[in-house]
Amino acid sequence: MDKKNALRAGALAAGTTLMMLLMSSPALALIPDDGDDPGPGLNVAETLGLFVVAPIAIFAVITGLVMVLDRSTDRQPKAKAKA
Repeated sequence: MDKKNALRAGALAAGTTLMMLLMSSPALALIPDDGDDPGPGLNVAETLGLFVVAPIAIFAVITGLVMVLDRSTDRQPKAKAKA
């Protein structure tokens, strides 16, 4: 019975995804709209800095702040209770 439910769920997910892809309209990015002002593009270094280095740096800063500002004193793992 589980196999039948899994097959039904998979078919439903695939059908929903397919319908969403078919119903979505193309972006038509080749035809600019009135008021579009895209600006200059990014070079490789700027792209890597913005989408790779900046998120890693933000993650490191948040991790460092959590570690520095954590005031808990219990750092040792707890012993497992024997049953």
